[in-house]
Amino acid sequence: MAGLWFTEKQTENFGITMKVNKTLHTEKTEYQMLEMVETAEWGNMLLLDGMVMTSVKDEFVYHEMVAHVPLFTHPNPENVLVVGGGDGGVIREVLKHPSVKKATLVDIDGKVIEYSKKFLPEIAGWLDDPRVEVRVADGFMHIAESNNQYDVIMVDSTEPIGPAVNLFTKGFYAGIAKALKDDGIFVAQSDNPWFKGDLIRNVQRDVREIFPITRLYVANIPTYPSGLWAFTIGSKKYDPLEVSDVSFHDIDTKYYTKELHKAAFVLPKFVSDLLK
Repeated sequence: MAGLWFTEKQTENFGITMKVNKTLHTEKTEYQMLEMVETAEWGNMLLLDGMVMTSVKDEFVYHEMVAHVPLFTHPNPENVLVVGGGDGGVIREVLKHPSVKKATLVDIDGKVIEYSKKFLPEIAGWLDDPRVEVRVADGFMHIAESNNQYDVIMVDSTEPIGPAVNLFTKGFYAGIAKALKDDGIFVAQSDNPWFKGDLIRNVQRDVREIFPITRLYVANIPTYPSGLWAFTIGSKKYDPLEVSDVSFHDIDTKYYTKELHKAAFVLPKFVSDLLK
């Protein structure tokens, strides 16, 4: 029996295919097509508009690398904002840092939060923690209305289509700088260098004009286009490459280590060439 196969067409000429055991939920929300499926290889998986957002098997890479790089770079992160990230994975990682007193999640689509809690409890199970405030709202507007408020801001968005388009604009990065405290740091997922080199180049240029310390780092995430994923970090004061060994404390991770923290910034030449 062949079974059902799902293909995400990642470019016009390339895609990733996986076997689906069953569909758990399908819904056209106010903002996007949401699907929860059980896959044979990756476990339960969230799809938005036909694109893989997260899966039980490899989610830890993305969520750890979004959260721990800025949180270990900042000496005392107490107030953290996650824009997007309704699956709750970044929040789970943020809460591993004892200095964090409050973590705010702002996602425009409440259905992502609702069904992640139901079908991805190992990812979303920390959204009810007392340190977490969950807001179903427009992250772009939340940033615009915030001032000198956050130590660290993490932008866990979809690719720049649909409701996420505004989250890849220079105006948004300027808003983030205003919403951060004087020594604040932000991180944004920046897609992949194989297919979206121009996007990475543009994001780095825009962030560089706003933040004195701007860097790119990468991680291996097999269910994301090309498997090589990029992240942009912008910092007002603290350089992620100058974190001292005493700043690291033991946390439970599967991908991130203090050695990897700095190694992730060592880029293949074709990727570093994008930054010139």
